[in-house]
Formats: sequence, structure tokens, C-alpha cells
Amino acid sequence: MTVEEIQLTEMDDESIRAFLTNRKMGVLGLPTDDIPYLLPMSFGYDDESTLYFTFVGGPDSRKRGLIEGTDRARFLAYAAESPFSWESVLLSGTVEAVPDEEWEDILPVVEAAWRPDVIEAAMETEDVTVYRFAVDAWTGYKHTGLPPGFDVDEPT
Repeated sequence: MTVEEIQLTEMDDESIRAFLTNRKMGVLGLPTDDIPYLLPMSFGYDDESTLYFTFVGGPDSRKRGLIEGTDRARFLAYAAESPFSWESVLLSGTVEAVPDEEWEDILPVVEAAWRPDVIEAAMETEDVTVYRFAVDAWTGYKHTGLPPGFDVDEPT
């Protein structure tokens, strides 16, 4: 199979929004002096153009230091059901800590994020910071092709 034969479809804005609404995990890429620092992250999505991440832990964590040291990041959300059915969305945007006084306004979005039990438990005793990822560019692709040799136009 050649690249030209791959049935790849670029997602429009509506499809990207729908995809993000149904995803709860992705990979946050933060800049470093060397190579990007990649973190699996759960997220809340406001159905428009903002993701919210909850960081748990003290001020000395590497991820907290990196996110505080930048205002730009990338985020990748994806789903791979099979080699012939997958979707991915790559987002670029700005990141900033959400002030405590704004938390009540975004609480439903933040609470909708999936989190492992260990993170939920740690939130009760550790420092929690919520970060806003304001999307300024996104692109998405999906592949919904058929396996090689499977042609729906051929008679059975």
C-alpha cells in the first residue's frame, strides 16, 4: 500500500471539536532546552477552544517548572481502534495557570476530566494547580480505510 492509497481525511473544525469532546487523555508537549518533555495528561474540554489540565504535586516537579517557564505548548489527542481506523488531533496554543478565583467558573469542565484513582486521591492532600491551554491552531486527521484486499466494490 502506498501513501497515495491511504484513505486519510482531514478533519474540519466541527469534527475536531466532537473528537475532543469524546476524548479524555492525550500527550502534552512542553519545550525544554534539549528535546520536548512529553506527558500523558487527562484534560477537560470546554467544547470551544480551551483545554484544562490539573497538576497535582509540589512546586519542585519538573512538569510544573516547565509549564511555568513557557507560554506555548502542543497537545496531541488520538484514538486508534485498529490499523485501519484511527484519528488524531494536534493542537498548539498558550498555557497559563488559572487563578483560584476563576476555578468555580470552570469547575464543570475540570471535573469532567478522567483521572486515575491515584491522582484523585493525591488531590486531597497535595497542591493542585489548574492550567488553561488556549488553542490557537489545530489540525486533525482520521483514517477510515479498509484492510488491503478488501474492496467493497467487488461482487461477493
